[in-house]
Amino acid sequence: MPDAELPRSTDLVLPPDVIDRLRDQLPHVAERVVAAVIDEVPSYASAFAGGMLETIENAVQLALAGFLRIAAAGPGGDPARPLRASVDGAYVLGQGEASSGRSMDALLAAYRVGARVAWRDLAEVAVAAGLDASSLVRFAELVFAYIDTLSASSVSGHADELAAAGRVRERRRERLATALLAERDEDTLIALAERAEWPVPQTLTAVVLPAERISAITAQLGSGCLRAIDDTGELSSAILLVPDADGPGRRHVLRALAGRSAYVGPVRPWRAAAVSYRRALSAQALGLADGSPLDTEEHLAELVLYADREAHADLRARALAPLAGQTPATAARLAETLRSWLLHQGRRDDVAAELHVHAQTVRYRMGQVREIFGDRLQDPDAVRDLVLALSAPEP
Repeated sequence: MPDAELPRSTDLVLPPDVIDRLRDQLPHVAERVVAAVIDEVPSYASAFAGGMLETIENAVQLALAGFLRIAAAGPGGDPARPLRASVDGAYVLGQGEASSGRSMDALLAAYRVGARVAWRDLAEVAVAAGLDASSLVRFAELVFAYIDTLSASSVSGHADELAAAGRVRERRRERLATALLAERDEDTLIALAERAEWPVPQTLTAVVLPAERISAITAQLGSGCLRAIDDTGELSSAILLVPDADGPGRRHVLRALAGRSAYVGPVRPWRAAAVSYRRALSAQALGLADGSPLDTEEHLAELVLYADREAHADLRARALAPLAGQTPATAARLAETLRSWLLHQGRRDDVAAELHVHAQTVRYRMGQVREIFGDRLQDPDAVRDLVLALSAPEP
């Protein structure tokens, strides 16, 4: 709770008989303050209904009594003790507003109304008791300084409660993200989502990115994103689960990630977010990104080909074994020509255009390839292996 002080500028001294007359009027002043608040701040009309009305009137009366104890202390007294109790009560009041989901607008309006009514009523009593004009001015200063102090304490309580509630909600959402990635059962996931106050979307898309980037990206993609941290590797990675990021939403995600190294998994039903995460993680493990965001949907072939890099390397070595007797430069040229030939289905001019060579060069090289590979080029299984082996750069 914040420390609070009343201004020390006033040299007000209230005679004991004035203090006594003011104290006698506190129940009536508190009643009129609450009535004015109900009349002028509509959002409190239902809140003060029934038995709650008496409780609120008592709270207002206690706050006014605290003020009178400060006034009675005079300029040489120490108001800290009576002020502390009032400030603590105002702080708790601000917390209550936040936990009820209300802003500070209504409470601050209530403070303004209460200050006006309390000052009017207390001033009438003080004047009737013989308080002179100069003392009345200093009395007004003390009244409004007191209300300002209580208002500031309530604002602080409201802000602290929101911050605390936000931290609790964030921790609950992190637990939900962890449960989604662990593929917990549906009942558990729904219960965790409700506890985390997380609106369940239709789909989720996993994004894997460096941990230090996650706050900035979350700010752009919205508070509905779930976050988790994977610190099991050499570098800490963050996992972001983005709701309903398909179609235009996916383009928005990729734009937000522009210029950053990140891996974006496929859209999946929200309970199957782990599938999207594994796809993004596979792309990260294969190192397919080059410092910019990688959309895994655009790299499915590489993900399939490199799902097992060692298996792909073995397949390539076996399929291209007939070229082992050639020099490295010749083997590379013939492999390049064979790849283009297979992908262009033997259209010589298309192969020549892709390789930037003459069509006769293509014919010559393919004559060498047919001589080296022989009947393998007529075997469907061997052709399949060659297409897979040559469809991606050498790993």
